[in-house]
Amino acid sequence: MWHDKTMNIDRRQALAAVAATAALAAPWAVAQAAFPSRPIRIVVPFGAGGIADLTARAVGKELGERLKQSVIIDNRPGAGGVSAGELVARAEPDGHTLLLMSNGTAVSAGLFRKLPFDAQKDFAPVSLIGTFDIAVLVAQNSRFKTLAELLAYAKANPGKLNIATVAVGSTQNLAAELFKTTAGIEAQVVPFNGTPAVITALRSGEVDAGVEILGPVRTQITSKALRALAVLGDKRPVGLGEVVPTAAESGGPLAGFDVASWNALAAPAGTPRPVVERLQREVAAALATPELKQRLADLSVEARSSTPEQLGSLLGSEIRRWSQVIERARIARQ
Repeated sequence: MWHDKTMNIDRRQALAAVAATAALAAPWAVAQAAFPSRPIRIVVPFGAGGIADLTARAVGKELGERLKQSVIIDNRPGAGGVSAGELVARAEPDGHTLLLMSNGTAVSAGLFRKLPFDAQKDFAPVSLIGTFDIAVLVAQNSRFKTLAELLAYAKANPGKLNIATVAVGSTQNLAAELFKTTAGIEAQVVPFNGTPAVITALRSGEVDAGVEILGPVRTQITSKALRALAVLGDKRPVGLGEVVPTAAESGGPLAGFDVASWNALAAPAGTPRPVVERLQREVAAALATPELKQRLADLSVEARSSTPEQLGSLLGSEIRRWSQVIERARIARQ
């Protein structure tokens, strides 16, 4: 009799344990089954009309069709992407609010003394969505016809070469600093208040060269106003590859040089793993479609997805790299 009672107690405890496990699993199951239950918002830390915004809109449209929900783009420019990051970090972790993350997110980690979020702890990486080239540019009538000629001049005339970029601490500005130190040249990196000002300075001969994201200056290159001497990434640019080499192709200290700008999607930390995985699968499927690939290629963006783990690893390595560049360039932390 005692044995039977013990078995009954054990059975009741086992059933209670199963019920408790099911209760714990229920929110995840519900989240997975119900997601998405309302429109998805992608918070973009840049203004409307730029490459990041247009990329987010193109990906968001395709993603919305796959998830059968509308995707809203919420532009929150300024403050180095801090306000956009804070908004998403504090959002409900249910997958309905996403951040358009970029290498700017990694730069901010080294550029700001204090942030209202931790880029590596307060977000759940979803997927990379695209990479875009950064180019070394000169005016079409420049005496420098190749990157080798520009580097030779810089080495023969320390400190005389001027390289224009947009604002101090921007991806382009830091890419120019990294290019300069890696190539072993002394040059002046001159910041301007926007891409149009960089283009004007190049075309007027006010500066010798510029470092800028390829997309916004592509028409200047195709119309023969500017010439791209090289791109800083690991591949020649689509559509310009026959005439524009990579900086790494020049060999020497630049062999292996690889700097490209990138965009990705991240959710708030604590977002259920099944929701993150669903988003990642749909993003990867969207980026694999010929239509979206072409739409992004027209913006000089290479469609590229990743796993959440790969994106997390990229973010960590980019934070380390740009923090070192900021320190070496003696850029004051904000």
